[in-house]
Amino acid sequence: MGKLKLIYYVNQFFGHIGGEDNSYQEPIIKVDNVVGPGKELERLAGDEANIIATIICGDTYFAENQDEAIDRIINMINGLEFDVFIAGPAFNAGRYGLACGAVCKAIQEKFGVSVVTSMYKENPGAEIYSKDVYILNGGSSAAFMRQDLSKLTDFAVKLGMKEYIGFPEEEGYMPQGIRTNVFREKTGAIRGIDMLLKKLKNEDFVTELPMPIFDKVEPAPAVGEIENAIIALITSGGVVPKGNPDHIEAANATKFGKYSIENINDLVKDEFITVHGGYDPVYVLEDPDRVLPVDVMRLIEKEGKIGKLFNFIYSTVGNTTAVTSAERFGRQIGEDLLKNGVSGAILTST
Repeated sequence: MGKLKLIYYVNQFFGHIGGEDNSYQEPIIKVDNVVGPGKELERLAGDEANIIATIICGDTYFAENQDEAIDRIINMINGLEFDVFIAGPAFNAGRYGLACGAVCKAIQEKFGVSVVTSMYKENPGAEIYSKDVYILNGGSSAAFMRQDLSKLTDFAVKLGMKEYIGFPEEEGYMPQGIRTNVFREKTGAIRGIDMLLKKLKNEDFVTELPMPIFDKVEPAPAVGEIENAIIALITSGGVVPKGNPDHIEAANATKFGKYSIENINDLVKDEFITVHGGYDPVYVLEDPDRVLPVDVMRLIEKEGKIGKLFNFIYSTVGNTTAVTSAERFGRQIGEDLLKNGVSGAILTST
Protein backbone atom coordinates (compact mmCIF):
# COMPACT_ATOMS: atom_id res chain seq x y z
CA MET A 1 0.00 0.00 0.00
CA GLY A 2 1.37 3.41 -0.98
CA LYS A 3 1.07 6.66 0.87
CA LEU A 4 -2.36 7.68 2.07
CA LYS A 5 -3.86 10.59 0.16
CA LEU A 6 -5.24 13.39 2.32
CA ILE A 7 -7.33 16.46 1.54
CA TYR A 8 -7.01 19.28 4.05
CA TYR A 9 -9.50 22.07 4.87
CA VAL A 10 -8.53 25.37 6.53
CA ASN A 11 -10.05 28.83 6.90
CA GLN A 12 -8.70 32.04 5.38
CA PHE A 13 -6.41 32.75 8.32
CA PHE A 14 -4.61 29.41 8.45
CA GLY A 15 -4.68 29.25 4.66
CA HIS A 16 -2.49 32.40 4.62
CA ILE A 17 -5.13 34.48 2.81
CA GLY A 18 -5.62 36.99 5.61
CA GLY A 19 -7.47 37.80 8.81
CA GLU A 20 -11.02 38.91 9.52
CA ASP A 21 -10.97 41.38 6.62
CA ASN A 22 -10.60 38.37 4.31
CA SER A 23 -13.24 36.23 6.02
CA TYR A 24 -15.48 36.51 2.93
CA GLN A 25 -12.98 34.52 0.89
CA GLU A 26 -14.86 32.11 -1.39
CA PRO A 27 -13.75 28.44 -1.52
CA ILE A 28 -10.56 27.79 -3.47
CA ILE A 29 -8.53 24.64 -3.99
CA LYS A 30 -4.77 24.27 -4.17
CA VAL A 31 -3.87 20.92 -5.71
CA ASP A 32 -0.44 19.57 -4.76
CA ASN A 33 0.10 22.74 -2.75
CA VAL A 34 0.40 22.42 1.02
CA VAL A 35 -0.08 25.61 3.04
CA GLY A 36 -0.29 26.68 6.66
CA PRO A 37 -0.63 23.95 9.31
CA GLY A 38 -0.79 21.40 6.49
CA LYS A 39 2.99 21.58 6.20
CA GLU A 40 3.44 20.40 9.79
CA LEU A 41 0.70 17.82 9.35
CA GLU A 42 2.43 16.38 6.31
CA ARG A 43 5.78 16.39 8.13
CA LEU A 44 4.24 14.47 11.03
CA ALA A 45 2.72 11.94 8.63
CA GLY A 46 6.15 11.20 7.21
CA ASP A 47 6.15 8.26 4.82
CA GLU A 48 2.59 7.27 5.67
CA ALA A 49 0.58 10.07 4.02
CA ASN A 50 0.72 13.26 2.02
CA ILE A 51 -1.73 16.08 1.29
CA ILE A 52 -2.85 16.08 -2.33
CA ALA A 53 -5.04 19.18 -2.09
CA THR A 54 -5.82 22.05 0.27
CA ILE A 55 -9.26 23.67 0.45
CA ILE A 56 -9.43 27.23 1.80
CA CYS A 57 -12.66 29.08 2.62
CA GLY A 58 -13.38 32.22 4.63
CA ASP A 59 -15.26 31.73 7.88
CA THR A 60 -17.85 34.44 7.25
CA TYR A 61 -18.44 33.33 3.67
CA PHE A 62 -19.06 29.77 4.84
CA ALA A 63 -21.35 30.88 7.69
CA GLU A 64 -23.52 32.98 5.39
CA ASN A 65 -23.45 30.64 2.37
CA GLN A 66 -23.10 27.17 3.87
CA ASP A 67 -25.02 25.15 1.27
CA GLU A 68 -23.34 26.92 -1.63
CA ALA A 69 -19.90 26.62 -0.05
CA ILE A 70 -20.33 22.88 0.52
CA ASP A 71 -21.55 22.33 -3.04
CA ARG A 72 -18.55 24.19 -4.44
CA ILE A 73 -16.10 22.27 -2.26
CA ILE A 74 -17.65 18.93 -3.29
CA ASN A 75 -17.37 19.90 -6.96
CA MET A 76 -13.73 20.92 -6.49
CA ILE A 77 -12.66 17.53 -5.14
CA ASN A 78 -15.11 15.39 -7.09
CA GLY A 79 -12.47 14.01 -9.46
CA LEU A 80 -9.76 13.45 -6.86
CA GLU A 81 -8.91 10.11 -5.28
CA PHE A 82 -8.28 10.42 -1.55
CA ASP A 83 -8.40 8.33 1.60
CA VAL A 84 -9.06 10.78 4.44
CA PHE A 85 -10.45 14.32 4.67
CA ILE A 86 -9.03 16.46 7.49
CA ALA A 87 -10.26 19.84 8.75
CA GLY A 88 -8.82 22.18 11.35
CA PRO A 89 -7.88 22.18 14.16
CA ALA A 90 -10.47 24.84 14.93
CA PHE A 91 -9.75 25.33 18.67
CA ASN A 92 -12.54 27.53 20.15
CA ALA A 93 -13.14 29.55 16.95
CA GLY A 94 -16.89 29.06 16.53
CA ARG A 95 -17.38 29.86 12.85
CA TYR A 96 -14.31 27.82 11.94
CA GLY A 97 -15.51 24.91 14.05
CA LEU A 98 -18.96 24.97 12.48
CA ALA A 99 -17.39 25.01 9.01
CA CYS A 100 -15.04 22.12 9.83
CA GLY A 101 -17.91 20.03 11.19
CA ALA A 102 -20.27 20.80 8.31
CA VAL A 103 -17.66 20.15 5.61
CA CYS A 104 -16.56 16.87 7.19
CA LYS A 105 -20.14 15.65 7.48
CA ALA A 106 -20.91 16.56 3.86
CA ILE A 107 -17.73 14.91 2.51
CA GLN A 108 -18.37 11.76 4.53
CA GLU A 109 -21.92 11.48 3.22
CA LYS A 110 -21.02 12.30 -0.38
CA PHE A 111 -17.86 10.24 -0.88
CA GLY A 112 -18.07 7.63 1.88
CA VAL A 113 -14.51 8.34 3.02
CA SER A 114 -13.12 8.77 6.51
CA VAL A 115 -13.13 12.31 7.92
CA VAL A 116 -11.76 13.88 11.08
CA THR A 117 -11.48 17.31 12.62
CA SER A 118 -10.39 18.78 15.95
CA MET A 119 -11.76 21.52 18.16
CA TYR A 120 -12.22 22.65 21.74
CA LYS A 121 -15.07 21.02 23.65
CA GLU A 122 -17.02 24.30 23.98
CA ASN A 123 -16.86 25.11 20.26
CA PRO A 124 -20.46 25.15 18.93
CA GLY A 125 -19.30 22.90 16.10
CA ALA A 126 -18.54 20.18 18.66
CA GLU A 127 -22.07 20.13 20.02
CA ILE A 128 -23.65 20.09 16.57
CA TYR A 129 -21.42 17.62 14.72
CA SER A 130 -19.78 15.31 17.29
CA LYS A 131 -22.47 12.66 16.74
CA ASP A 132 -21.87 12.66 12.97
CA VAL A 133 -18.10 12.76 12.52
CA TYR A 134 -14.95 12.14 14.50
CA ILE A 135 -14.02 15.30 16.39
CA LEU A 136 -10.85 15.11 18.45
CA ASN A 137 -10.68 16.94 21.77
CA GLY A 138 -8.49 19.92 20.97
CA GLY A 139 -7.09 22.92 22.80
CA SER A 140 -8.84 26.24 23.26
CA SER A 141 -6.40 28.31 21.18
CA ALA A 142 -3.68 28.11 18.55
CA ALA A 143 -1.18 27.67 21.38
CA PHE A 144 -2.20 24.00 21.18
CA MET A 145 -1.59 23.80 17.43
CA ARG A 146 1.38 21.43 17.55
CA GLN A 147 -0.19 18.87 19.86
CA ASP A 148 -3.57 19.03 18.11
CA LEU A 149 -1.95 18.51 14.71
CA SER A 150 -0.06 15.52 16.09
CA LYS A 151 -3.29 13.93 17.31
CA LEU A 152 -5.04 14.72 14.03
CA THR A 153 -2.25 13.14 12.01
CA ASP A 154 -2.12 9.95 14.08
CA PHE A 155 -5.88 9.53 14.00
CA ALA A 156 -6.12 10.27 10.27
CA VAL A 157 -3.47 7.65 9.49
CA LYS A 158 -5.30 5.16 11.66
CA LEU A 159 -8.52 5.86 9.76
CA GLY A 160 -6.79 5.61 6.40
CA MET A 161 -5.18 2.29 7.32
CA LYS A 162 -8.61 0.95 8.36
CA GLU A 163 -7.34 0.18 11.83
CA TYR A 164 -9.65 -0.51 14.75
CA ILE A 165 -10.96 2.66 16.40
CA GLY A 166 -11.43 2.26 20.14
CA PHE A 167 -13.63 4.07 22.62
CA PRO A 168 -13.61 7.90 22.88
CA GLU A 169 -11.62 7.92 26.13
CA GLU A 170 -8.99 5.69 24.52
CA GLU A 171 -8.69 7.50 21.17
CA GLY A 172 -9.34 11.09 22.27
CA TYR A 173 -12.44 11.88 20.18
CA MET A 174 -15.72 13.26 21.48
CA PRO A 175 -18.40 10.69 22.41
CA GLN A 176 -20.83 9.93 19.61
CA GLY A 177 -23.58 8.35 21.71
CA ILE A 178 -22.92 4.87 20.32
CA ARG A 179 -23.40 1.95 22.71
CA THR A 180 -21.22 -1.11 22.22
CA ASN A 181 -21.38 -4.47 23.96
CA VAL A 182 -18.11 -5.46 25.64
CA PHE A 183 -17.04 -8.27 27.94
CA ARG A 184 -15.84 -7.52 31.49
CA GLU A 185 -14.39 -9.83 34.13
CA LYS A 186 -16.87 -8.56 36.73
CA THR A 187 -20.64 -8.19 36.39
CA GLY A 188 -22.28 -4.77 36.45
CA ALA A 189 -23.52 -5.33 40.02
CA ILE A 190 -20.03 -6.04 41.34
CA ARG A 191 -18.53 -3.11 39.41
CA GLY A 192 -21.22 -0.85 40.85
CA ILE A 193 -20.44 -1.96 44.42
CA ASP A 194 -16.72 -1.42 43.77
CA MET A 195 -17.39 2.15 42.62
CA LEU A 196 -19.63 2.82 45.63
CA LEU A 197 -16.97 1.60 48.06
CA LYS A 198 -14.35 3.78 46.38
CA LYS A 199 -16.67 6.77 46.57
CA LEU A 200 -17.32 6.16 50.29
CA LYS A 201 -13.55 6.03 50.87
CA ASN A 202 -13.01 9.20 48.81
CA GLU A 203 -10.93 7.20 46.34
CA ASP A 204 -10.76 7.92 42.61
CA PHE A 205 -13.14 6.00 40.36
CA VAL A 206 -14.48 6.34 36.83
CA THR A 207 -18.21 6.12 36.28
CA GLU A 208 -19.52 4.03 33.41
CA LEU A 209 -22.48 6.36 32.95
CA PRO A 210 -21.32 9.99 33.01
CA MET A 211 -24.11 12.48 33.56
CA PRO A 212 -24.35 15.93 31.99
CA ILE A 213 -23.21 18.82 34.15
CA PHE A 214 -25.27 22.00 34.07
CA ASP A 215 -24.25 25.38 35.42
CA LYS A 216 -26.30 26.52 38.38
CA VAL A 217 -27.16 30.19 38.24
CA GLU A 218 -28.71 31.69 41.34
CA PRO A 219 -31.73 33.84 40.39
CA ALA A 220 -31.31 37.52 41.10
CA PRO A 221 -33.56 39.05 43.74
CA ALA A 222 -36.70 40.84 42.57
CA VAL A 223 -36.33 44.49 41.63
CA GLY A 224 -37.53 46.62 44.52
CA GLU A 225 -39.70 49.69 43.97
CA ILE A 226 -40.19 48.91 40.29
CA GLU A 227 -41.95 52.24 39.81
CA ASN A 228 -38.62 53.97 40.49
CA ALA A 229 -36.39 51.46 38.72
CA ILE A 230 -34.25 52.01 35.62
CA ILE A 231 -34.85 49.08 33.26
CA ALA A 232 -32.65 48.16 30.28
CA LEU A 233 -33.41 46.13 27.16
CA ILE A 234 -30.98 43.43 25.96
CA THR A 235 -31.49 41.07 23.04
CA SER A 236 -29.80 38.08 21.43
CA GLY A 237 -32.09 38.57 18.44
CA GLY A 238 -29.61 40.64 16.43
CA VAL A 239 -31.59 43.92 16.27
CA VAL A 240 -29.16 46.72 15.35
CA PRO A 241 -29.24 50.10 13.59
CA LYS A 242 -29.34 49.87 9.81
CA GLY A 243 -25.90 49.16 8.41
CA ASN A 244 -24.86 47.00 11.38
CA PRO A 245 -22.24 49.54 12.56
CA ASP A 246 -20.38 47.03 14.77
CA HIS A 247 -20.41 44.29 12.10
CA ILE A 248 -21.98 41.73 14.46
CA GLU A 249 -21.82 38.30 12.84
CA ALA A 250 -24.99 36.46 11.72
CA ALA A 251 -23.78 33.35 13.57
CA ASN A 252 -21.29 32.69 16.36
CA ALA A 253 -21.09 36.33 17.37
CA THR A 254 -17.80 37.56 18.78
CA LYS A 255 -19.15 40.93 19.93
CA PHE A 256 -22.23 42.85 21.04
CA GLY A 257 -23.38 46.39 20.32
CA LYS A 258 -24.63 49.21 22.55
CA TYR A 259 -26.95 51.70 20.84
CA SER A 260 -28.70 54.85 21.97
CA ILE A 261 -32.51 54.95 21.95
CA GLU A 262 -32.77 58.38 23.54
CA ASN A 263 -35.85 60.16 22.18
CA ILE A 264 -36.84 56.99 20.30
CA ASN A 265 -40.31 55.69 21.11
CA ASP A 266 -40.49 53.06 18.38
CA LEU A 267 -37.96 51.03 16.39
CA VAL A 268 -38.87 52.07 12.86
CA LYS A 269 -38.57 49.78 9.84
CA ASP A 270 -35.45 50.51 7.75
CA GLU A 271 -33.84 52.40 10.64
CA PHE A 272 -33.37 49.18 12.62
CA ILE A 273 -32.81 45.70 11.19
CA THR A 274 -31.86 42.23 12.40
CA VAL A 275 -28.60 40.55 11.41
CA HIS A 276 -29.48 37.22 13.07
CA GLY A 277 -28.85 34.28 10.73
CA GLY A 278 -30.86 31.66 12.62
CA TYR A 279 -34.50 32.63 11.99
CA ASP A 280 -36.72 34.10 9.29
CA PRO A 281 -36.24 37.88 9.65
CA VAL A 282 -39.31 38.96 7.63
CA TYR A 283 -41.56 39.93 10.56
CA VAL A 284 -38.77 41.60 12.51
CA LEU A 285 -37.71 43.66 9.50
CA GLU A 286 -41.32 44.83 9.26
CA ASP A 287 -41.33 45.84 12.92
CA PRO A 288 -38.11 45.45 14.97
CA ASP A 289 -40.14 46.02 18.17
CA ARG A 290 -41.36 42.43 17.77
CA VAL A 291 -37.97 41.27 19.09
CA LEU A 292 -36.88 44.37 21.00
CA PRO A 293 -40.07 45.99 22.41
CA VAL A 294 -38.99 49.60 22.80
CA ASP A 295 -42.52 50.78 21.92
CA VAL A 296 -44.16 48.83 24.74
CA MET A 297 -41.48 49.80 27.25
CA ARG A 298 -41.98 53.48 26.43
CA LEU A 299 -45.71 53.08 27.15
CA ILE A 300 -44.97 51.40 30.45
CA GLU A 301 -42.52 54.18 31.25
CA LYS A 302 -45.14 56.83 30.38
CA GLU A 303 -47.72 55.14 32.61
CA GLY A 304 -45.31 55.28 35.54
CA LYS A 305 -45.07 51.50 35.94
CA ILE A 306 -41.26 51.78 35.80
CA GLY A 307 -39.08 54.72 36.71
CA LYS A 308 -37.24 54.97 33.40
CA LEU A 309 -36.23 52.99 30.33
CA PHE A 310 -32.44 53.03 30.04
CA ASN A 311 -31.47 55.08 27.00
CA PHE A 312 -29.24 52.39 25.51
CA ILE A 313 -30.00 48.92 24.19
CA TYR A 314 -27.56 46.01 24.00
CA SER A 315 -27.72 43.58 21.12
CA THR A 316 -25.91 40.50 19.87
CA VAL A 317 -26.68 37.29 17.96
CA GLY A 318 -27.29 34.07 19.86
CA ASN A 319 -27.15 31.83 16.80
CA THR A 320 -24.50 29.12 17.61
CA THR A 321 -22.56 31.65 19.69
CA ALA A 322 -19.93 29.99 21.89
CA VAL A 323 -20.68 29.72 25.60
CA THR A 324 -17.42 31.45 26.45
CA SER A 325 -18.36 34.41 24.23
CA ALA A 326 -21.84 34.63 25.77
CA GLU A 327 -20.35 34.60 29.27
CA ARG A 328 -18.00 37.42 28.30
CA PHE A 329 -20.88 39.46 26.86
CA GLY A 330 -22.86 38.94 30.06
CA ARG A 331 -20.04 40.11 32.31
CA GLN A 332 -19.28 43.20 30.22
CA ILE A 333 -22.93 44.21 29.84
CA GLY A 334 -23.60 43.58 33.53
CA GLU A 335 -20.67 45.76 34.57
CA ASP A 336 -21.88 48.55 32.28
CA LEU A 337 -25.42 48.33 33.65
CA LEU A 338 -24.21 48.55 37.25
CA LYS A 339 -21.96 51.49 36.39
CA ASN A 340 -24.98 53.34 34.98
CA GLY A 341 -27.26 52.60 37.93
CA VAL A 342 -29.60 50.28 36.05
CA SER A 343 -31.90 48.37 38.39
CA GLY A 344 -32.92 45.49 36.12
CA ALA A 345 -32.92 44.25 32.55
CA ILE A 346 -35.22 42.41 30.18
CA LEU A 347 -33.48 39.94 27.88
CA THR A 348 -35.40 39.10 24.73
CA SER A 349 -34.67 36.30 22.28
CA THR A 350 -36.26 35.16 19.01
